[in-house]
Amino acid sequence: MAEQTMLIGDIGGTNARFALADQSAPGFSHEETLQCADFASAEAAILHYLDAVGAAAPSVICLAAAGPVVDDHIRVTNNHWILSVDDLSAAFSTDAIRLMNDFEAIAWSIPALAEDDCLPIGLPDAKPLPDGDYSVAIVGPGTGLGAVGLRRVGDLLIPLAGEASHAGFAPETRVQLDVFVALREQFDRVSSERLVSGSGLENIYWALGQIHGVKLPKLSAADIFAAAEKPDEHASEAVALFFEVLGQFAGNYALAMGANDGVYIAGGIVRRYPDLFVNSRFRSGFESKGRHRVIMEAIPTQLIMHPQPGLLGASYVALDSLRGTEVMPTS
Repeated sequence: MAEQTMLIGDIGGTNARFALADQSAPGFSHEETLQCADFASAEAAILHYLDAVGAAAPSVICLAAAGPVVDDHIRVTNNHWILSVDDLSAAFSTDAIRLMNDFEAIAWSIPALAEDDCLPIGLPDAKPLPDGDYSVAIVGPGTGLGAVGLRRVGDLLIPLAGEASHAGFAPETRVQLDVFVALREQFDRVSSERLVSGSGLENIYWALGQIHGVKLPKLSAADIFAAAEKPDEHASEAVALFFEVLGQFAGNYALAMGANDGVYIAGGIVRRYPDLFVNSRFRSGFESKGRHRVIMEAIPTQLIMHPQPGLLGASYVALDSLRGTEVMPTS
């Protein structure tokens, strides 16, 4: 197979990460991070990247981005870029273009993760995915809350994407109910994402201040995590509740997806604080499913520690595109 350029990218509201996919196995090299605000369009950023790494025009382009794929377009969340298959094809003279949601890309990375790319959370111990059929789920808080399922049926991998994070939040404890009531003063509707995301942690911190009658300073999610590590009692309570609700959401999603072979936690927020996460109430929230507790106790949960699972997943899809292998689209 002649050497060709396979461009991959993982694009968010602030940063665009580009790399060149390997041709022998899922993987990538020449990773660069650009600031989206510095470029008028994705095409301009790609041209800058290709020049910086000395790469030829790509024959395959596979881009993941924060936002749904609609009619071969992605309007990137919190970003002025609009990704378009037609525009990319015209700019780089190739029809081998694939756009996908950022969490779909993470789903494609799961079969390519090495054992040391994941940190087991609680019991039971994680085992390698079976050679045959399996079903897993991936959830992760960031700017929003992402969720995607992944099923293997025979030789076919099928990501199952949706908007589960926008389902309504269901309080399970008195404190959670009080937080819910406080947040209803701010929002017409309280979804899971209103609690389990960067802004969600800030919402929890504010609500706990209201509940305790304490005027807390306005802190960012990063500041709240930093204060919890000192520890500060109010920040620690907010972080503890954040991880507990993440566990509840992950458990609900596992039940909905039939993800009996495992649940993976993605996203930079949790990966930056593994010690807080390992010692949190995440697993108790995950398992607390009444009559189905026995099922939940048998599902392993792991934190993805790979620094760029989105790029790894995009490299998998790019490699399949180069080989002409059919992967099932999800949009």
